[in-house]
Amino acid sequence: MALLDGSIGLFTSSNTFNKILHMHIVREIARLLLYQFSITAKDLPAESMGIYVLTTEFLFDELIRDARDPESDRDFGHSIIPDAIARSRVFAYPFRDPETAEQGFWRDVGTVDAYWAANMELVETNPELDLYDSKWPILTYQQQLPSAKFLADAGHPQGTVIDSIVSGGCVVRSARLCRSLLFSNVKVESGSDLEACMILPEVTIGRDCRIRKAVIDAGCLIPDGTVIGENAEDDARRFHVTHGGVVLVTREMLGQRILQFG
Repeated sequence: MALLDGSIGLFTSSNTFNKILHMHIVREIARLLLYQFSITAKDLPAESMGIYVLTTEFLFDELIRDARDPESDRDFGHSIIPDAIARSRVFAYPFRDPETAEQGFWRDVGTVDAYWAANMELVETNPELDLYDSKWPILTYQQQLPSAKFLADAGHPQGTVIDSIVSGGCVVRSARLCRSLLFSNVKVESGSDLEACMILPEVTIGRDCRIRKAVIDAGCLIPDGTVIGENAEDDARRFHVTHGGVVLVTREMLGQRILQFG
């Protein structure tokens, strides 16, 4: 719970139901305490973003102290931070736009479902995180690659791309892409149909594949005629299917040698 000066009076991790319930109780107490200051519930943080700034000396001391504690869970958010609050001055930084005071963009991608959903937001018409916003460029390393290329193969209908993002180095041949993201150097052969998919770098998708609501890991070679995302029981025998119905496919699941990148 962040106090009015930004210091933290209580910290809980949200990894389990009990901790979430604890946070709910804390929020209810905080709502009563801060009522007189006209601060609404939306001004209170729901959870920690898991980003911490500490001095090296302080971090070493806390890690050593935690290592000596036999009751510790060895978890930063559950053990170290709450313990430090009891003995030190710990402050919370409200993640908001300094000019508009609006909540900053952040997504917890700790599960496959959350990872897939966060990426699917990017193909929406007006996503909260706009990759094309010149006023807030995302500066990162990008491999120098040629532009994406779309080809029409003889004997196949013309391919279509709807509400999708296709990265550099990709080659798509007479295929259909709908609400999908293709990372760098992806090859999609003719006749294949992808919908609501995340295709990570260096993937090759063979001819006449049908793939729905899937995350295809880097370097996978998807054989011709593969069907993913249409039969949950069949998918579960070969791949990993999440509670949200997202199918995760890796090279190991395909019986392919795991690649070493970098």
